[in-house]
Amino acid sequence: MDDHPLRILLIEDNLADARMIHEMLKGLRDGVLELETADKLSMGIEILARGGHDAVLLDLSLPDSQGFDTFLKLRDKAGGVPVVLLTGLDDEALAVRAVHEGAQDYLIKGQVNGPLLSRALRYAVERNKLIRELQDALANVKTLSGMIPICAWCRKIRDDKGYWDRVEAYIESRSNATFTHGICPECAAKVQRRKEGGH
Repeated sequence: MDDHPLRILLIEDNLADARMIHEMLKGLRDGVLELETADKLSMGIEILARGGHDAVLLDLSLPDSQGFDTFLKLRDKAGGVPVVLLTGLDDEALAVRAVHEGAQDYLIKGQVNGPLLSRALRYAVERNKLIRELQDALANVKTLSGMIPICAWCRKIRDDKGYWDRVEAYIESRSNATFTHGICPECAAKVQRRKEGGH
């Protein structure tokens, strides 16, 4: 992981909780977190839209949004920025649902300290990077599936538009494979027999 400062957006309307979180993170020896605060979901969404944040710490009870919908609304507007929930609700079922729906973590106020919070945020950022890399890799993977019509005589393949093409060209256009050519031992023996029979 990098040691560059992470820019964290805290969306929390309780001033005392916001101060406490700020002090927890400020008190860390490495000083690797920069914290910006919004006291409403709408304000947090506006700040996120400007870009530049690495993660969001989100309370679920805000003046303009309450409960799990708060997370869902933010997730849909977060543009891929990882979200860690930090809430007073000690609810295991809600925590599992939140992670299933895309939250990176579910932390309970009063049960976290500065190092734990910092670690959760760093892990959230790193996991999010890995997930995005995996999604990009999967999007780039091309696979062949289903039935492929092939000529029994010349071994050309008919494409979706009805044109016949060499096997190599067909596969190269539908995957990341490239071809090198050689002669298998069976064919090499046949070639050798023909040469010997032709003399």
